[in-house]
Amino acid sequence: MSEKKKLKVKIFDKEFSLLVENQEIATELANYVNKIMDETKQELKDQPTETIAIIAALNIAYDLSVEKNKFREFSIQATDKIKRIKLLLEKADIESIPS
Repeated sequence: MSEKKKLKVKIFDKEFSLLVENQEIATELANYVNKIMDETKQELKDQPTETIAIIAALNIAYDLSVEKNKFREFSIQATDKIKRIKLLLEKADIESIPS
């Protein structure tokens, strides 16, 4: 396991100190969370920060769910294609055997 490094990120005008293994990924994730929080705040003007944070978390969870479903579908399609290729290769091997 790699050594963790300290990283300061700013989300929704608050600074957080994190211990992370990969600063680039952690920064990217913090920026994403901040973006969703800002977008949610624009949509829900005059709402308390807690409400904005919960709705933003639900939006992020929804995005994750969509991506998981895309991956699951891709994985199913890839598995099906691999099975078809294996069958074609087996058929080609059988047909190439001299009688």
